[in-house]
Amino acid sequence: MTRLNRAIRYAAAGALISTLAACVVNQPAPRPVVVAPNPGPSPHDVAVERLHQIDGRLDNLSRRIDMRVNQGYYPPPQGAALHHRLDTIRGEAHDMASQHGGGLSADEQHVLNQELDTAARAIGE
Repeated sequence: MTRLNRAIRYAAAGALISTLAACVVNQPAPRPVVVAPNPGPSPHDVAVERLHQIDGRLDNLSRRIDMRVNQGYYPPPQGAALHHRLDTIRGEAHDMASQHGGGLSADEQHVLNQELDTAARAIGE
C-alpha cells in the first residue's frame, strides 16, 4: 500500500506541476506601457510670452504715471520724463526681441525686469 500511495502522490504532484507550468508558460508577456511625452509650449512661444509680460508691465507703469500726474503727486514734465524712461525700456525690449525672432530669453527678461523695478520705485509704489 505504501508503494501505491507513493505512486498516487507522485502522479498527483506531477499533474499539479504540469498544470502550473502550463499556466505560467501560456501567460502572454505584459505589453510595455508607452506614454506619449507632453511636448508643452514651444521655446518660441515661451519667448514671445516673456515679451508680452514685459509689455504688460510697461503698460501698467504707464497708467500709474498718468494716475499720479492726474492726482497731482508730481507735475506733468516729471510724468513726461518717466514716460520717456518707460519708452526707452520698451524700445530696448523690442530691439532684443527682434534679434530672437520676436521673443526674449530668460536672461533678457530678467535684465528688463530689473530696469522696470528701478522705474517702479521712481514712479512710487
